[in-house]
Amino acid sequence: QVQLVESGGGSVPPGGSLRLSCVGSRFPFKNYAMNWYRQTPGNQRELVAAISSLNRTRYADSVKGRFTISRDNAKKTVDLQMTNLKPQDTAVYYCHTEDIQGNYWGRGTQVTVSS
Repeated sequence: QVQLVESGGGSVPPGGSLRLSCVGSRFPFKNYAMNWYRQTPGNQRELVAAISSLNRTRYADSVKGRFTISRDNAKKTVDLQMTNLKPQDTAVYYCHTEDIQGNYWGRGTQVTVSS
C-alpha cells in the first residue's frame, strides 16, 4: 500500500517562506509523478505543483514564481519550497500520486499565512 507522509507546515507572516516535504514508501518512487495539492474549507482540492518522473514541473498560475517543486529519488522525497507567502496560500497541503490502481494521498499539513 502506497504511503505518503507530509511534514514542514506551520504559521508564517505574509512574505515568509516554508518548505514542505513528503516522503513516499511502499512503491517505486522514481517511476511516479508526484503532486502537491491544497484545500481550504468548503473548497475542492486544487493542484499546486506537479513533477513528473522525468523532473518536468508545472505550477498553478497563482504560485508561479513563488513555489518550487523538487524531488530526490534516492531519499524518496518530494519537496515544495514556498516563498513570498500570501494569506491566500493558507490551506492544508497534501502530497499525492496515482497509478492505474487509484489515487494516493498523505494526511496533509497545515500552512497558515497571517500577520
